[in-house]
Amino acid sequence: MLYARIAGYGFRRHSTYRAAAVAGAFTNTVFGILRAYVLIALWQTRPGLAGYDLADAVTFCFLSQAFIGPMQVFGGGLELSERVRSGDVALDLLRPASLQMWNLADDLGRACYLLLGRSLPPTIAGAALFGLVVPDDPLTWLSFMTGLVLGVIVSFALRYLVALSACWILDDRGVHTISMVTTLFFSGMVLPLNLFPGRLGTLAEALPWSAMVQVPADLYLGKRDVLEALGFQAMWATALLALGALATNAARRKVVIQGG
Repeated sequence: MLYARIAGYGFRRHSTYRAAAVAGAFTNTVFGILRAYVLIALWQTRPGLAGYDLADAVTFCFLSQAFIGPMQVFGGGLELSERVRSGDVALDLLRPASLQMWNLADDLGRACYLLLGRSLPPTIAGAALFGLVVPDDPLTWLSFMTGLVLGVIVSFALRYLVALSACWILDDRGVHTISMVTTLFFSGMVLPLNLFPGRLGTLAEALPWSAMVQVPADLYLGKRDVLEALGFQAMWATALLALGALATNAARRKVVIQGG
């Protein structure tokens, strides 16, 4: 019940930033339209590329735009690194609750709000302008929503590790930048990972970032075995959360707080 209340608090807290959500939704819509026309030109030249038809490719484009907010594709979304620098993390560590689970619950609340406030507008605009694929099988919707939740958890676990690096380094901006670049490239945000050639494509699809964009989008489009896809996401979510728990214990023992 504690973490459910924290998730609700996270939803309410982030819902106060309505102007930011509207601006983000508008930006995602504009860039979604631009990306869609680029993909249309590409798929008209190469029909059936990567196993997608034109409608699938445009739908993938707007799905990836919709994932930017909930998945926090550009990084950030956690206040942990700032609290380490200020020293406020000492108070967080005194709470009778897991630091990692507390932040996860808050992040899930944030993702739920952004899914409604920032993801739906570009998706609706894409459907109105281009006509997106809409699954008619309830099981497809169920698998997609499950994959979406697992993708958010994988995203959180990666961002938590990046934020926690502030316990050991004085300036974590370089780590954040590297994380953002790898997320954009290996998640499927820039291009579907199916387009990557040979071993690069195999590697990209095996890395955890693919669980954030590529796998949920493929579940929506029915391009992937459901059990294999969800198992892949669950495996990375479990492994990364376990790694985050180990890193939290190491940080707790180290007690290096930049703010005091």
